[in-house]
Amino acid sequence: MGGCISKRESEPQQRHIAVSARHNHNHNHNHNRSKSPYQQPNKHAPRSPTPNVQRPVINTILGRKFEDVRKSYTIGKELGRGQFGVTYLCTENSTGLKYACKSISKTKLVSKADKEDIKREIQIMQHMSGQSNIVEFKGAYEGKNSVNVVMELCAGGELFDRIIAKGKYSERAAASICRQIVNVVHICHFMGVMHRDLKPENFLLSSKDDNATIKATDFGLSVFIEEGKVLRDVVGSAYYVAPEVLRRKYGKEIDIWSAGVILYILLCGVPPFWAETEKGIFDAILVGHIDFESRPWPSISNSAKDLITKMLTQDPKKRITASQVLEHPWLKEGGNASDKPIDSAVLSRMKQFRAMNKLKKLALKVIAENLSSEEIQGLKAMFTNMDTDKSGTITYEELRAGLQRLGSTLTEAEVRQLMEAADVDGNGSIDYIEFITATMHRHRLERDEHLYMAFQYFDKDNSGFITRDELETAMKEYDMGDEDTIREIISEVDTDNDGRINYEEFCAMMRSGVQQQVTLF
Repeated sequence: MGGCISKRESEPQQRHIAVSARHNHNHNHNHNRSKSPYQQPNKHAPRSPTPNVQRPVINTILGRKFEDVRKSYTIGKELGRGQFGVTYLCTENSTGLKYACKSISKTKLVSKADKEDIKREIQIMQHMSGQSNIVEFKGAYEGKNSVNVVMELCAGGELFDRIIAKGKYSERAAASICRQIVNVVHICHFMGVMHRDLKPENFLLSSKDDNATIKATDFGLSVFIEEGKVLRDVVGSAYYVAPEVLRRKYGKEIDIWSAGVILYILLCGVPPFWAETEKGIFDAILVGHIDFESRPWPSISNSAKDLITKMLTQDPKKRITASQVLEHPWLKEGGNASDKPIDSAVLSRMKQFRAMNKLKKLALKVIAENLSSEEIQGLKAMFTNMDTDKSGTITYEELRAGLQRLGSTLTEAEVRQLMEAADVDGNGSIDYIEFITATMHRHRLERDEHLYMAFQYFDKDNSGFITRDELETAMKEYDMGDEDTIREIISEVDTDNDGRINYEEFCAMMRSGVQQQVTLF
């Protein structure tokens, strides 16, 4: 589910291995601060959910009577959409304070596992609420058709957006950000929780103030730590996943690895383990070579590189712990991180890392919608056979079962990643056009006539250019972009800097190797 939400839903900007519910929140709270160099867990916060001594209500997810969230809150405008539901701005009737309400449709919770995941996430959010750098949980309300989770409203937006918008950046600024991220890991582990999905999009800002607190969001893949238990399910997001997860034998040390990947990105703008395919990313992670030679690394301090090396140690038993990271000379308060500005190319890389995939996904969907019957021969029958409940959409369970019937060799992780990649509108299921987009071979989708057709879809006035207004119209039609995203796309794709995208720039973007989509066959 998830933490605070900014005014826009995070785009699918890297390959996801697991589909998790995305939930959101925010209201600016003061937090107690200890005299330690890092934030100690709040001893007064609830350590575990309050036991329910009454008999659980049958056929409910939360095990209690239905409650109408509207009795306590006035539901306002939509803030964003995720895999399992919609997040709204809401106002507490008794105080007038603003929060976020994540409304999760029960129709999306198909399996028993789905329901248990939502229940566990709510328990973990309640357990962690009150800690610094972690989103505040206000309450959960289950009705006949939905589960509504009310939480803090993070009005400051996404962490990387703030970094890019400031335009100036230093090792000291990166250290301050990383300190808050690792503090989240420290608190989680101290309180018996493994996050399992740390990535930049899961950190938002409590307000628009310059000194706003960074808040961890989305505990959809988090679990309570059971000492001695070895986890084997592959979860997380590809760029940030630890090698022991890929080997299917891991513990809480994976969170330090993910935080180390984030720190690497904070200092150079791209992930340390990079490839054009998911398999390539995984292979790079397992090899574990860290590039400290390319720009800007020669100008980055040895102390910063020392910390990254210790966080990205292959052997989890030898990997640095959260408390050790927080005491590292480069990271700790008043440490030796330099205030010298970092190479401006880092911010440009970071921006590109975030912006491109959205436009490419939308363009592929436009192409798929206009393919001839000959080009998609056989795919319609395949879709119909997988859609066993004849709902017109394919759920994760239907996709997995259908692929097994077809003798597919895709792993569970690859099926989950495919589901995430194919689900363009982020509603948790794949419709027919999304299915065609995911299953067609890329060389067929990217033929010249198809690219030109997609370009014409965006170029509404046939001027030969895609303008900002035309891009905004197209992306809003699919609920896929806001002002910042559209501005970033224009900036990154428009190589001749004339403020618009011509056909050559469009084709170059579509054929670039960045985050290529996997195909089923």
